[in-house]
Amino acid sequence: MYKSLRDCVNDLERNKKLLRIKTPLDPNLEMAEVHRRIYDAEGPAILFENVKGSPFQAVSNIYGTVERTAFVFRHTLQKVKKVIELKADPSNFFKNPTRYLGAPITALKALPGRSIFKPNIVKNITDIASLPQIVSWPMDGGAFVTLPQVFTLPPGEKNMMKSNIGMYRIQLSGNDYPLNEEIGLHYQLHRGIGVHHQLYNESEEDFRISIFIGGPPSHAFSAIMPLPEGLSEMTFAGMLANKRFRFYKDDQGHIVSSDADFVITGRLKKGLKKPEGPFGDHLGYYSLCHDFPVMEVDRVYHRKNPLWHFTVVGRPPQEDSSFGWMIHELVKELTPQEFPGLVEINAVDAAGVHPLLIAIGQERYMPFRERRPEEILTIANRILGSGQTSLAKFLWIAAEDKEKPTTTKDIPAYFNHFLRKVDWTKDLHFQTKTTIDTLDYSGDGWNAGSKVVIACCGPDLRSLATEIPRDLRMGNSISNVALAAPGILSFAGNAFENYKKAQLEINELVEILKTQDLKEFPLIVISDDADFLAADFNNFLWVSFTRANPSHDVYGVESFIEHKHWGCKGSLIIDARIKPHHAPVLETDPKVSERVDELFKKGGELHGIV
Repeated sequence: MYKSLRDCVNDLERNKKLLRIKTPLDPNLEMAEVHRRIYDAEGPAILFENVKGSPFQAVSNIYGTVERTAFVFRHTLQKVKKVIELKADPSNFFKNPTRYLGAPITALKALPGRSIFKPNIVKNITDIASLPQIVSWPMDGGAFVTLPQVFTLPPGEKNMMKSNIGMYRIQLSGNDYPLNEEIGLHYQLHRGIGVHHQLYNESEEDFRISIFIGGPPSHAFSAIMPLPEGLSEMTFAGMLANKRFRFYKDDQGHIVSSDADFVITGRLKKGLKKPEGPFGDHLGYYSLCHDFPVMEVDRVYHRKNPLWHFTVVGRPPQEDSSFGWMIHELVKELTPQEFPGLVEINAVDAAGVHPLLIAIGQERYMPFRERRPEEILTIANRILGSGQTSLAKFLWIAAEDKEKPTTTKDIPAYFNHFLRKVDWTKDLHFQTKTTIDTLDYSGDGWNAGSKVVIACCGPDLRSLATEIPRDLRMGNSISNVALAAPGILSFAGNAFENYKKAQLEINELVEILKTQDLKEFPLIVISDDADFLAADFNNFLWVSFTRANPSHDVYGVESFIEHKHWGCKGSLIIDARIKPHHAPVLETDPKVSERVDELFKKGGELHGIV
């Protein structure tokens, strides 16, 4: 495996999986635009040899395709998978000892180790201003580190196995951060650093933080991997790299990764918060400006001939989508242990991951009577009570049907299967006034919103129409209609003003719809652009589930409340129009797009790539 990020880049180049760009490019929007176009074309990894304003080279799109991601980790992925399975359930060893025979050795060889000699990285010091100041979207508050490995330890702790390494974005410049002196630290709900932060608030000790950038590719991946309890990111990174995670403590008490390309060290300023953001994020919108902790910079180290490792996030799919694939590959055998009865689960990337989970579960509670959601509701509650899956906003879960099987991997087929069976009078289960993803602005406050579990079990209740009824009547508030998918109508509504007016519009629409036969259209989505939503199934997923708050934006034809249970006898309606409190949609800068157009048209490294 790779000893360094440069080693990985060289291997990709030998195998014709890398593009070198010698043309000077501006880190302010230009490099991100080039990256996005090459990613969209399923192009190679990109080495930017000449970053304007910085002496350092940069690399991106290493994980731009699933195939390239598998190639990068081809020597160790299966070995690590076995260790994770064994860590989650040691009894697996006795069930299949030949499969797990080498797993303990893999884990033991990967334990983190202190560098005996002073590592080369601490011999080279630079400053924040000299780093590639990469800005991805026009409204971004400044330059950000997009693939950071943020290292922390609890107060007084020296055991590296108790450390946390997380991928929490770092704002390098802009806003109120004095350049070279302070940087912004953004982290969200259910993150390990939050536990450490609370402990330091209760102690007198300085909260030292180290931010690693680059190093062997396994180091970046370890920062986002949800690991079993007791398996540290350092050990996981060592297993995946087939090389111990080596570290060193500098003269200021900071932990330094010996193999990183860059390390930023500093201390969290206790009690101080400053505005961080906006930042174009992976839901396809900006995460807005909010107060977050501030880190005072002590030093910026770099290795000899370093590479600044970055990615560009935005409306999925993007490069980080391959991380989701790899996580699934590593943990898919653990699903039944973590969620008993669960057959499959898919955090839908096209919908921004957390807004929509789709799942299949076993329904075994009462096999001697009419089937209805029982066990799958228990599974759903377990999903919503566990770690990152607790951030799900819409959770669709179907009972396993061996006679008419479906899979969460084929999302259009899953929705077709689900909508033929779902009974809106009993299958909707809401949670109101709860937490949702920090980056999701569809709710009624920051981190605040609602959830809905839609659980269906039983025979088909309907067929799904594939043509819009010729005599369909929609009323004055709807200007256009399109077919999004079998059984799903896309309506274009008036621009959303407020919920009071929206309720009046929906009431009028429902009165018109309930007089028509729409049994074969169980789902109607109202958006600002019906044709855009219906043009592509990913558009349907993105618009419908990122722009709706279940408690506020789900309506129904002939709706009712019975003993606090809400349901509807006719079609379910999701109001996915953009609301005044929503974050802006990510859009590129036209002038930058024109410049990049020219780069791809004229001769040079980019000519003919897309």
